[in-house]
Amino acid sequence: MGNIYLMTTIVDRKIIEKYLKLYHENDLHVMYLTLGYGTASNEIMDYLGLDSIEKAVAISVVEEETWLTVKKQLQKKLQIDAPGGGIAFTIPLSSVGGRKTLEFLLEKSDYQKQEESTLKNTDHELIVVISQQGYTDVIMDAAREAGAYGGTIIHAKGTAGEVANKFMGVTLADEKEIVYIVSKSNEKNATMKAIMENAGLNSKAKAVCFSLPVTDTAGLRLLEE
Repeated sequence: MGNIYLMTTIVDRKIIEKYLKLYHENDLHVMYLTLGYGTASNEIMDYLGLDSIEKAVAISVVEEETWLTVKKQLQKKLQIDAPGGGIAFTIPLSSVGGRKTLEFLLEKSDYQKQEESTLKNTDHELIVVISQQGYTDVIMDAAREAGAYGGTIIHAKGTAGEVANKFMGVTLADEKEIVYIVSKSNEKNATMKAIMENAGLNSKAKAVCFSLPVTDTAGLRLLEE
């Protein structure tokens, strides 16, 4: 028992059932599933053996021990590191809204929390970009120029109040697009800078951008090699 993480899996929609089955076999029953679209270039799509940009995004909360077990199975049983396999990664959770919520997410009542630690020198980070709808090409063109391989797009809707609307210069209740980009830590700053210069708050995209530390990944080995 100990550290808990938000585990995100992004795979082709055609094979998501295989992943969900594996997770259920490992008692990961609390799943949040949404649809997304990949943004990788044609060259990367061909290299990875991908024939579709339609993605499924599955999110769950896991303990560190469970993630390490699942990661091995993703690599051995589902060949996630092979072309077309997908990607899974973990982001540390620093807090959860109440004991009952934690028990619900983990489906157990005997969890013992470890002392929080400060994360340093992680190899990857998740860049999250939230923008007006219709500007993902601008965002991804800028990200690729800075070295990013591709991202995943999720449609959303803003719900901010009047003060935030005035500050941002845009009605946040408009349709939004969220772009997830897993980046090497040493390339993150350049990628975020390029995105904000081309699609930031002074542009029509009105994008905001932030990053989160990714503690572990599965499915990036081929790209990195």
